[in-house]
Amino acid sequence: MSGYPVSPNTVLANALSHAQDVLTPRVLDATPERIVFVVGTQINGAPHIGTALVQSLTFATAAKVREKFDVPVEVRFAALDNAPHTVITDPSTGHRYMRSYAHALGVQAILGQIDALYRPLFAALSERLAVPYTVETYSRQQATEHYRRTWLRVLPRMDAARWWLAPSTGVAHLRVPCPTSGCGWSEKYAQRTRVRDSSRAHAVVTAECLHHGAYEVTIAPGSGGYLDLATLYRNLVKELSLSDKHSGTLHVMVKGGDWVFGSQLVDGALQAVGLAPQQLPTRLFCPQVVTDTGAKLSKSLIREGHTPLPDGAAPWMLDTREWPGTLADYVERLLGMTEIVLSDPRHFFRSYSAGEVGRMISEPATRSVPAP
Repeated sequence: MSGYPVSPNTVLANALSHAQDVLTPRVLDATPERIVFVVGTQINGAPHIGTALVQSLTFATAAKVREKFDVPVEVRFAALDNAPHTVITDPSTGHRYMRSYAHALGVQAILGQIDALYRPLFAALSERLAVPYTVETYSRQQATEHYRRTWLRVLPRMDAARWWLAPSTGVAHLRVPCPTSGCGWSEKYAQRTRVRDSSRAHAVVTAECLHHGAYEVTIAPGSGGYLDLATLYRNLVKELSLSDKHSGTLHVMVKGGDWVFGSQLVDGALQAVGLAPQQLPTRLFCPQVVTDTGAKLSKSLIREGHTPLPDGAAPWMLDTREWPGTLADYVERLLGMTEIVLSDPRHFFRSYSAGEVGRMISEPATRSVPAP
């Protein structure tokens, strides 16, 4: 059997000669001086094959876009260290409280985790494809003046955006962890977290701590507490902060295929706060790795016993450190698979079962098999 999959035609694939051509309208409109491919993941353990596939496709696509448009490219790894590390329930109120990886582990431990679990693959991909990369934690991003000014600019329009960010409740989750030394707990669902006062220069946020009661934090462009936003809210602010087409840089948001649905809500929120449709972010959705049932491959569900390891999958797919070989061999196999996926739009704009991914990595690619 060929290493290439048999992929059906789709409306999008039929409109393209190459998968990266989906970015052409945005590149021609922006005429950028450089293109930055932004790919992120939660820093909550070792990456699984879905994460590694998206990351390797990011580098490979960046190299092809550089070749097509003769524009410098870069990959930016957004390390989401605000992912929940510990979540507990207050028995007296039923409210859920969380402590992020950043607050539970600290800066040095987070950087050490990135260096151990992610940087080796990024460095190898960067060297192989001659695509430079940078790493930015969410903790560092939220502390920048530009990010905070963008958030302050959004606040007056949150009434228009909040139902896009939280369609079920209208409460977009804002978390400002308790500033008491060594604490860092915050209400996960922001039931009692409120913006009491805001302007272009600052916002005063009040909240309740599980251990220390009521507290107040001021967020200013250059100072103040830790600004933690739930996923859709965070993406609204991040993508709005990167939307200036006159900066000379085009930012391409690279995401897994499961983000297709959520991005509809983020786009609605972006337009609610004032972006025109032509200003919406440039995104590239990569293939999703799924189980036999069609559900996203989830290492947490498998490890917690809610679902078995899919047929054809191997333990290293849940923890890439268990790959039975060297890093150089793993990178070689990954890049071989990305070459297959990028060889035809039909192969790119689809999902793959874990078993099929295992087959594509293990078998040599000899020829492309066209759809009937």
